[in-house]
Amino acid sequence: MGRVKHFPSPSKPAASDNLGKKKRRCKPGTKALREIRKFQKDVKLLIPYAPFVRCVKEITNQLSSLVTRWSPEALISLQEAVEDDLVRMFEAGMHCARHARRVTLRS
Repeated sequence: MGRVKHFPSPSKPAASDNLGKKKRRCKPGTKALREIRKFQKDVKLLIPYAPFVRCVKEITNQLSSLVTRWSPEALISLQEAVEDDLVRMFEAGMHCARHARRVTLRS
């Protein structure tokens, strides 16, 4: 008598079993708060490096033709300063929006 190969039973339930269950939803704003915490913990820069460098070089060429080269350290420190300034501006704007009893920031 030969051996018979036994296959394990599938561990996942059939698709028809999940039809009666609804997907759980979070309260409004929970995902936004999760994203805020994620970005606050993260140390990387928010603006992509290459477009920022292009923008800096374009502005430099418009204002002065004498400055043509930037060191990478100078560009990174400039980008950190710009991002910090933008974050502070958005914080002040949100503070003003909350003072006016608004939920979103308007222009």
